[in-house]
Amino acid sequence: MRKKAVPRLLASELEMLEMLWREGSVSIVEAQRALEGKAEYTTVQTRLNRMVKKGIVKRSRARPARYSAALQQEDVTNSDLTLLLEKVSRGSVLPLVTHLLKDRRLKLQEIEELKTLIAEAEKQSRLQGDEL
Repeated sequence: MRKKAVPRLLASELEMLEMLWREGSVSIVEAQRALEGKAEYTTVQTRLNRMVKKGIVKRSRARPARYSAALQQEDVTNSDLTLLLEKVSRGSVLPLVTHLLKDRRLKLQEIEELKTLIAEAEKQSRLQGDEL
């Protein structure tokens, strides 16, 4: 089953989704509090209702209405990383990984996870008949 494509999100929409992922289901007042007063009640209400129309957020029928994320955090992350990969390195993983490895100090656990992922990718490539 194919997942529905994740739309490009505005910074304000991503901020709202991050709050919903953290808080779960919220009323407008709870959302405003969770955003630490960064937006007025009517602004929060407008943003949430626009996001409902876009299919990014779900609204309950209860009163007061409760809002929750319609997208999973993993789906948004995957979509953004795929877009980054396509735009920045024309689909090639190597420039992105090279940059991250040279620019960041990795923890040993992260290095071990990368080794595991590389071993799995190598195994898949061999099963598909790819050559080194």
